[in-house]
Amino acid sequence: QVQLVESGGGLVQPGGSLRLSCAASGSVVSIGTWVWYRQAPGKERELVAVMTRSGSTNYADSAKGRFTISRDNVKNTMYLQMNSLKPEDTAVYVCKAVDIMARAYWGLGTQVTVSS
Repeated sequence: QVQLVESGGGLVQPGGSLRLSCAASGSVVSIGTWVWYRQAPGKERELVAVMTRSGSTNYADSAKGRFTISRDNVKNTMYLQMNSLKPEDTAVYVCKAVDIMARAYWGLGTQVTVSS
């Protein structure tokens, strides 16, 4: 079992930055893939960024060049650095971990609001 807790969300002005954290506990060594999703009101959940066990990353087109996914294996924490934020980035950001048995674990999410 893996438990995930997100933090770092908040209200930021357009053009600002936020760093989201996803702290993992439990069977962290079993995690193979880390994922950030987001869901805005009235919209479908959108994959934002992915990081595999090997460290390779992939981003949604909307995130490329502005967001960076990373992890700290000592702290068992995944991060999403978000720069040049836009109002359309407003959403609940949720992290997911997939273990080597393909079981998925989800956090509860953290709200990001981009507004002047």
